[in-house]
Amino acid sequence: MYLCRNMGYAKERGKFEILATKVGGLTIYDDKSVKIITDIFEQFSHSVRILKNKNPETFTNLFLNELEQVKVVKRALKLSEEADRQDTFVKYRDILKDGLESAVALTKLSD
Repeated sequence: MYLCRNMGYAKERGKFEILATKVGGLTIYDDKSVKIITDIFEQFSHSVRILKNKNPETFTNLFLNELEQVKVVKRALKLSEEADRQDTFVKYRDILKDGLESAVALTKLSD
């Protein structure tokens, strides 16, 4: 059981690291970048929910705080004026990347 649990965290950590690299490469607001970042957010959100259910003591804070911050900025991008979208997109990217990096660190602590 112990070995399987650690392998699960390593798998999620690897996924988070790949997603952080992908999101870090997004620099310009356009339809393609929005599609990519939306997919990354959905994968992040799904994995965080799984980890929270698996180990609530470790991952609830990530779920309640980091994920919620990302959702707020995601909504802000959707509602922003055309002139503000590039700046809001960069904020969204940075907060999502921070959340992914936090998730990587927490999975390392859970090993």
